Amino acid sequence: MEELDQKIVEAVSRALNDLEQAMPFNDRKLLVVGCSTSEVSGKSIGTSGSMNAAASIFAALKKCHEQTGVHFAFQCCEHLNRALVIDRAVAEHRGYDEVTVRPIRHAGGAMATYAYEHMVDPVIVEFIRADGGLDIGDTLIGMHLKHVAVPVRSEIREIGHAHLVMARTRPKLIGGERAIYPEKERIRQI
Repeated sequence: MEELDQKIVEAVSRALNDLEQAMPFNDRKLLVVGCSTSEVSGKSIGTSGSMNAAASIFAALKKCHEQTGVHFAFQCCEHLNRALVIDRAVAEHRGYDEVTVRPIRHAGGAMATYAYEHMVDPVIVEFIRADGGLDIGDTLIGMHLKHVAVPVRSEIREIGHAHLVMARTRPKLIGGERAIYPEKERIRQI
């Protein structure tokens, strides 16, 4: 087993707690995780993928899944067109089409590779519509979020050396100025 960096595990866990405050987790929620382990290690994106950093991040995500039921999809790098590693049952339940490829550290990235190697029944899909996500190292997860994405701020601004951005999504507000919205959505806009 890879040696875990407890500082990374703790930072990811604290960030997930902050995200859960903004969007309560359960087994119907799917989060996309974009992660440059190179950035986490203080290097430039795509240059020094770290399986140790991936193991630490994965450990925190796995614990969160076990405690809350929330599911995760792991975004590959641009060499695999930002395809995603996801649990087969989740992909099938959501109607996502499987594609044929296997991520490796230099084509897919260390995080996606680690997830693929440590999930029980992983598959690769090209597109998802996640309920929220974590972007560790500016990997650009927006293409995999439902409309409308809302930034979530955390006291955790970095994972290792990598910039952290998180988001939740909400249903679109439609209807214009005459529309009436549920109270919970009016409060979330402020």
